[in-house]
Amino acid sequence: MDVVMHYLDTYVFDSVYNKAADLTSTAPLPRDSLVRQSLSLFVFIYAYIVAFYFGTAGLSYKLVYDKKQEQHPKFLPRQRFLEMACASRALPQITLMTIPWILGQLHGYSLVYKDWSKYGYPYLFISAAAFILFTDFCIYWVHRLEHHPAVYAKCHKLHHKWIVCTPYASHAFHPMDGYLQSVPYHLAVYVFPMHEYVYLALFAFVNVWSVMIHDGEYVSNNPVVNGAAHHTVHHLYFNYNYGQFTTLFDRVFGTYRKPSKEVYDRSRRNSKRVQDAQAKHIDDALPSLEASGDSKKTQ
Repeated sequence: MDVVMHYLDTYVFDSVYNKAADLTSTAPLPRDSLVRQSLSLFVFIYAYIVAFYFGTAGLSYKLVYDKKQEQHPKFLPRQRFLEMACASRALPQITLMTIPWILGQLHGYSLVYKDWSKYGYPYLFISAAAFILFTDFCIYWVHRLEHHPAVYAKCHKLHHKWIVCTPYASHAFHPMDGYLQSVPYHLAVYVFPMHEYVYLALFAFVNVWSVMIHDGEYVSNNPVVNGAAHHTVHHLYFNYNYGQFTTLFDRVFGTYRKPSKEVYDRSRRNSKRVQDAQAKHIDDALPSLEASGDSKKTQ
């Protein structure tokens, strides 16, 4: 992140803080000031995630999303705008909670490094794979624990308001829910080394992936990849498929549920018969599922 802040300071923030100093007749905040770094990080991260969210989700909705899903009985009136409003409330709070992690990186407490050859070029690929597996494992358990009755209603239930999702549901959650599920992405570089550009690329990727698993177009039918079909099962049936990138940990810990065949067939999944059956199952099962939290009572 320091490379990003260097360019932002040079081309944006130096002039902003110098202008603020002139207007207030005070000395400009130096680049290494925690106050300045925190303010700058908030502005940058918030602007980035808002632009990325609305840009990526907007393109996905326009170009990829199967809009016939909006005819589903469990699709809420004006849901797309409710999702956007929910995300808009959550993102500034998540940004604020994220700043300490980034400050730690800027001040050298993480294991992010700059020299491409420091650990050898093969390690660049190894670290990327380690990042995916590490964060997938952590998010699996964060997500599964969020379904515990003691936590669910306070933190995660809001995201399950979107039973039939649009891409805008990707970031539409309670601020603490969004923050907790993002912690593994920040924690990873305090656990094992990563090149700064590999880390930045993966950070962009995980935001795209979050949109993709809510896009309602079930392209991947790979049993290992936790694609949109698998995540749709989670929204429809609640206590399955907690993973983010793979189905590995759902399989290991017994929470995997294979998407049914009609999920991959657009005409079948959009049929009134299938959608009405899904809605009835949800109406019958959801009260007991929400009360019992992490259990698997419905197969």
